[in-house]
Amino acid sequence: MKKNYFDEERFTDRERLLIKVNYYSSIFSLAFFFVCIYLLNIQSVLPYIFLSFSIINLVNTYLYRFHKNISLTYNIASVTGLVGAVGITLLSGGINSPFIFVLALIVLAGYVTARKYGRAYLTINLLLIVLVFIHGQFMNTPIENVVPENSKDLFALLSILFSVYLLGGVMGKNLLHVHHQLYKSKREIEARSAEKDTLLKEVHHRVKNNLQTVSSLLSLQSRSIEDARTKNILKSSQNRVISMAMVHEMLYMREDLSKIQYRSYVRELSEYLIKSLKGANNKVTLNIDIPDIELGIDTAIPLGLLINEAITNSLKYGIKGDHEGEIHIAIKKENEHEYELNIGDNGAGYSDSITLKNSRSLGLKLIHNLARQLKGTITRDPSRQGTNYIVKFREIEHQPFPSVA
Repeated sequence: MKKNYFDEERFTDRERLLIKVNYYSSIFSLAFFFVCIYLLNIQSVLPYIFLSFSIINLVNTYLYRFHKNISLTYNIASVTGLVGAVGITLLSGGINSPFIFVLALIVLAGYVTARKYGRAYLTINLLLIVLVFIHGQFMNTPIENVVPENSKDLFALLSILFSVYLLGGVMGKNLLHVHHQLYKSKREIEARSAEKDTLLKEVHHRVKNNLQTVSSLLSLQSRSIEDARTKNILKSSQNRVISMAMVHEMLYMREDLSKIQYRSYVRELSEYLIKSLKGANNKVTLNIDIPDIELGIDTAIPLGLLINEAITNSLKYGIKGDHEGEIHIAIKKENEHEYELNIGDNGAGYSDSITLKNSRSLGLKLIHNLARQLKGTITRDPSRQGTNYIVKFREIEHQPFPSVA
């Protein structure tokens, strides 16, 4: 079946509407020219305004196929239509002319094309209507109504039919079509978004399950090892894997799949580490002071690993054995993307002579490397008892392959 010219895929809905309006208004204007000459017996310049508009509008619409500038095509048609409509209005009764309602079509077409054009042509039309009224009321030489007395009713009928058909039959019909297409596109986008969210949740769920499998393998491996040092290394690695798995678990349980509520994550991670390293009946007090902040996965994971290492060191070396102790974790937001983490314990601490360069502790090296990955700095807080750190960091934008090396 042969395609309609207006339905060609090369045109967008907005372009298709403009082309249809231009063609139909040109055809009706040409028809008005013949009606005015042969039926209404109007012999003045008025019929030729219809003819001029029809020719200019047809040429303007045809040229759009080459320059593809919809704004230029619309504005030429609108300016031509304004000039023609005002001229016909003045020649057919001024403010009482039924053709004055055609001006409203130009405003509506402007809002369909672009909001700024609609506002501009609304202002211009309001001004022109006021000027037409002032001219008819206060000028000493008003313009004569060139429509013969016995043709005025028929001219009014045709003018109203012209306006109503363009408004309802062309603009209204196509606006409904555009609205339907937009609604259909919205539904399709929502469906794709829901499908994407489901897929992301499944990915986070599978990653969490895989990390838990790795943790379980490390746990099984550690049971067959007698050497305490090697067993501790495997336990630390297991805890690092668990800290990452918790991030993915919290992500797939949330509506927002891009960020996690960090206070809940830190509490869950800290309580797990304390029970894992000190047992259920421990004497460790956990103090957490974190506001309602949400962090993306590229910040949450390295920061979680940093917190994991700091707490692990506190539980292993700061709060010894079954002694009482306190671990505090506080995060405060300094500006839109920058934060400060205060983390530490009130335990034994370690000597100031131990530095990153001379230390053999993997945990200490990881803490400094993770702070660097977070584009931040880390310093010890000597004002408090035990081992305490101040970490200033930034929220990290998405990175495909984050590294803690």
